[in-house]
Amino acid sequence: MDTNTTRVEAFYQLGRFLSQFSREGITQKEEIQFNDLFFDGFKHQLKVAAERNTWFTQENLLFATENWSKALSKEALETWTAPFEKGIDTPKNIAVIMAGNIPMVGFHDFLSVLISGHTITVKQSSNDKHLLPFLAKYLEYVCPELKGKIQFTEEKLPEFDAVIATGSNNTARYFEHYFKDKPSIIRKNRNSVAVLSGTESSDDLEQLSEDVFRYFGLGCRSVSKLFVPKDYDFDAFFRGMYNRHEIINNAKYANNYDYNKAVYLMSEFDILENGFLMIKEDASYASPIASVFYEYYDTKDSLLQKLADDAEQIQCVVSSDTAAGHIPFGKTQFPELWDYADGVNTLEFLHKL
Repeated sequence: MDTNTTRVEAFYQLGRFLSQFSREGITQKEEIQFNDLFFDGFKHQLKVAAERNTWFTQENLLFATENWSKALSKEALETWTAPFEKGIDTPKNIAVIMAGNIPMVGFHDFLSVLISGHTITVKQSSNDKHLLPFLAKYLEYVCPELKGKIQFTEEKLPEFDAVIATGSNNTARYFEHYFKDKPSIIRKNRNSVAVLSGTESSDDLEQLSEDVFRYFGLGCRSVSKLFVPKDYDFDAFFRGMYNRHEIINNAKYANNYDYNKAVYLMSEFDILENGFLMIKEDASYASPIASVFYEYYDTKDSLLQKLADDAEQIQCVVSSDTAAGHIPFGKTQFPELWDYADGVNTLEFLHKL
């Protein structure tokens, strides 16, 4: 087997391993490689991750592992890597600085670097540092050629040839200065939006609740803003959100809800709320936890122009207009391997180094 095929096989086996950890339950399966060494250990790492970061609920952790197990199918991996089959001439050391807003948020960069044939040095966020090192060990067992190609550090980055860094707008400015002499992908804050016409079905709006509330709205693919026509009836929107009302039972979410509501009321902002979600008219894209901003639009054409002008602030656009390249309701948190963050083709970047 050539090395590209070997690496595809390794991540396929990792996907099979992760398939044991889903929202339906954690169930040990037969014929998973090295399960006797890793199954109980990963189960423990999920428990530790939830204890160390209370945003990482068991439900959200298992949602992430389940999604990655499905994404790492043999067919998807082969389709994704097919344009780069001839491989790279000289492996480079790639530094990857990861965010920690949602579970395994840096996994796609990790996968991209290794499947390209490069070596990786990972600097993780303290908010999400338990799962990936464990899965890296599993990969080294499945694919011994990866031994020595994966390094994690909490210190200053050692020598590297290129960097992929994800952070806030503030840290991105620092990254751009610090890494100005290296090939880089530097990602800033982005948010996702939903475009509503008022003709959505109740099912569409219930599906939208997944895009709004998954990971407590902390992901860049989480919908934090609505664009609505002038006469929009928000009652329909709130009815669609109601199936997520139990989210207020999460203490951390409830604290944010109470705090942000108090701030809005003291500032005398007009808000609409239903006991677990607030909406506020606001031109910004990034809304605080437990709130969603909205903005009115006049015509569809003028809105599409605005979305194009603001493209650098937007990760996904959700609407019923999939012909415009928009994502269907309820699907923002189910990206394919080729759905790149910020629209930058990571594999192409890595193969051109």
